[in-house]
Amino acid sequence: MDDASLIPSVTRADIEAAADRIRGHALRTPLLNAPLLDAFAGRRIWVKAECLQKTGSFKFRGAYNAVSQAPGDVVAFSSGNHAQGVALAARMLGKQAVIIMPSDAPAVKIANTRFYGAEVVLYDRATEDRDALGEALQAERGLTLVRPFDEPMVIAGQGTCGLEIAEDLPDSVTQVLVCCGGGGLTSGVALALEGRATVHPVEPEGFDDVARSLASGRIERNERLTGSLCDAIITPSPGRITFPIMHRLCGPGLTVTETQALQAMALAWQHLRIVLEPGGAVALAAALFHAEGDVCAVASGGNVDRDVFIRALTETKEIE
Repeated sequence: MDDASLIPSVTRADIEAAADRIRGHALRTPLLNAPLLDAFAGRRIWVKAECLQKTGSFKFRGAYNAVSQAPGDVVAFSSGNHAQGVALAARMLGKQAVIIMPSDAPAVKIANTRFYGAEVVLYDRATEDRDALGEALQAERGLTLVRPFDEPMVIAGQGTCGLEIAEDLPDSVTQVLVCCGGGGLTSGVALALEGRATVHPVEPEGFDDVARSLASGRIERNERLTGSLCDAIITPSPGRITFPIMHRLCGPGLTVTETQALQAMALAWQHLRIVLEPGGAVALAAALFHAEGDVCAVASGGNVDRDVFIRALTETKEIE
């Protein structure tokens, strides 16, 4: 067990500093509401449309904040959204990025990462350790490792999403649902909303390590690392930095099925005219099918392969 005194801390002041750094570089995304979506759910739902952020996900916030503070070129590992965020941030800041990506990541995410100018190194997530690969490249090339979620600068950057929610959300709404992998976005938003709203992490069924960790009070691991459409939020376990924050501030975790995530994608397109990927739709799915009372859901990403989006629209026609 890690000595708590050795685990780096993240504060609201760090998030406010990150907001200053990313201002004018990241987009301020809208908080959307649609009466027809409310009618379907039987509650009012506000959707923080981070799918409209640069690179198509919230990840650009933390990536830009972290890369801007790195002393030189960077290396990162990611299934795609953090990869694109780091790649674009590095290009904007005049730095080189090397990105380690799983070979089964959506093709659009691999292609986009290369488009932003990064060198892409593919690996097999079932047999290879991405952390080890990242640390090896860091040592060999003198790169700064920008972790996808368990990194104070990344967490602070993601927390800027929470600052915007706090400014835009009606005072009567006190529940915020967040798509959760390793917990960078969830912990950052929870810190930003401390005393204002309770944050609930949302995960896909079968990959609910954060929900189980919050229930047990200790870090739990997933048995599987593949096999879900929600690739963007599949991680082995919550981080040693993110978990204490979530354990202190978050409410119980929620889980949704892949079918519910696909339904949320279809409803988001139908009523909000936004495109979500499965992992970026799980918070909305929980808001639609599991929440009680009015809620805010963070739509964390929209980098979906064409075939998966078509599947969401064609397999859920009964909800129209």
